[in-house]
Amino acid sequence: MELQKKRYLSLDIFRGLDIALMIIVNSPGKSATTFAPLLHAKWHGFTLTDLVFPTFLFIVGNSISLSMNKYSHLSDKVFLTKVLKRTVILFLLGFLMYWFPFFENGELKPLSDTRIFGVLQRIALCYFFGAIILRFWKTQGAIIFSIIALLSYQFLLYTFGDLTLEGNAVLKLDTWLIGANHMYHGDGIAFDPEGLLSTLPAIVNVIGGYLAGSFLQKSGQNYNTIMKMVLAGIVLIIIAIGWNSFLPINKKLWTSSFVMLTIGLDLIILSVLVYLLDILKKTKWTFFFDVLGKNPLFIYLLSELLVITLYQFKIKNTSSYDWIAENVFVATLGDYMGSLGFAVSILLTCWIVGYFLNRNKIYIKI
Repeated sequence: MELQKKRYLSLDIFRGLDIALMIIVNSPGKSATTFAPLLHAKWHGFTLTDLVFPTFLFIVGNSISLSMNKYSHLSDKVFLTKVLKRTVILFLLGFLMYWFPFFENGELKPLSDTRIFGVLQRIALCYFFGAIILRFWKTQGAIIFSIIALLSYQFLLYTFGDLTLEGNAVLKLDTWLIGANHMYHGDGIAFDPEGLLSTLPAIVNVIGGYLAGSFLQKSGQNYNTIMKMVLAGIVLIIIAIGWNSFLPINKKLWTSSFVMLTIGLDLIILSVLVYLLDILKKTKWTFFFDVLGKNPLFIYLLSELLVITLYQFKIKNTSSYDWIAENVFVATLGDYMGSLGFAVSILLTCWIVGYFLNRNKIYIKI
């Protein structure tokens, strides 16, 4: 935990917007009556929700671009130690979150059934490899890596499996490496959308964010800069649409076309934020998201632990999560608005905690 020294408003607001949407899509009152844009695509395809996670990786890359100058004077050993420490802490936090609340029926929950890969774990791995690639291979090397990674991933998907839920190469590697008990089961079978193999293309989202952040710092926050970023975003989206004919856009497989699409969209969104906040100075609406963006990891963890805790306690033989959603929000607002209202209540609860941290200038980092 440390006091904040210097912030970049566009980055904080971008991160805050993403965290807000992440909490809302992760805590619907009733999944069956959730508005379609707040659900992931079932397999191939794309929704607003599918943009949330790659955007966070893109923002991680933005953050790396801000810290690289600070770390440039460090020896390779010190740099690697710092990167490895953050990676291990992030990975462990993700693992412990899935193990929480640690006890079940009075006994310690077995680690044999705990999910190994997940959201924070992917962030940790992508940060680790992204930071190392950018440190030692520089910008040109990172671009070459990105091209090779995306093309190689398509080759691996088609060579060692198919593009179905049951037969894809991501599932096959995870099954061989960690076993079905350590994988996500939310799609009806053991398959992890944050599997090890699909981490390879996800690293490119971090590199894309780094390149965008570096370009902004070098070129300045002006009309010419944002127009170039918007143009680059449009080009990547066109490439993604074309690539979709050969390798469908698929968030759960994190396909190469999905990477191109999400980086393209993030470039445009970041450009809009720079235009509004840095050029037009339209900042009156930003406070809510600024609070979320200043303690993103803590607020995300808090939201997940809050949801898990609500599921642990029973009200009339129903989890308190389901009971509150059904009897307070759905009963008052109806199915779809009630489901959204419950998710917003989770968001607001976490925001209040973030507000008091921000008010006391406490910013939790690792």
